[in-house]
Amino acid sequence: MSETEILKDQEFYEMIQDILVHPEMQKRRTFLHHDDSVYDHCLRVAYIVYQMCNTLTKYHIEVRTKDAVIAGLLHDLYSTPWRDQPKKPLFEKHGFIHAQEACHNAEVYFKQYMNPIVADAITRHMFPLNVTPPKYLESWLVTLADKKDSFSIFKNPAKLPTYVGFNVPVRKLTLRTKKMYYLFKNYYLLP
Repeated sequence: MSETEILKDQEFYEMIQDILVHPEMQKRRTFLHHDDSVYDHCLRVAYIVYQMCNTLTKYHIEVRTKDAVIAGLLHDLYSTPWRDQPKKPLFEKHGFIHAQEACHNAEVYFKQYMNPIVADAITRHMFPLNVTPPKYLESWLVTLADKKDSFSIFKNPAKLPTYVGFNVPVRKLTLRTKKMYYLFKNYYLLP
């Protein structure tokens, strides 16, 4: 879904408009996230979370929609594009550390939106890579929405090695990643 289509939803837009126009959020338009920007990825994650919250609300399940949406929007607010960083030991790589960095940046730039639920959702969205599971329902929604959006990389299996930082010949991974895409497509209901 495009930014234009997402932002037509007035209720959703009103929740996040101040964050979207902030220079720190706008800077994420220049950070690459797979095939598009971190800004676009975060916006899609926030909108997926918003849709999940609306569905839960229809079934009378209490959910803090605004907290979940804000966490979805800020979950990847890391400071520098990870592909520009020098090689690091495994547990210091982007996937293991960026959630803490994003939460710190959210506290600095968007303190008025931060609370224990938003902080938990941001710091734990990489579960199970980060081994502590989310504590709140809203945190789980951000985690699942992030996975749903990120697993779209399996649509183009030939590019998968570069997404995860490997220089493996594509022909060795293509068939396997195609199988993984179809598995995740069915499990996460990818488009």
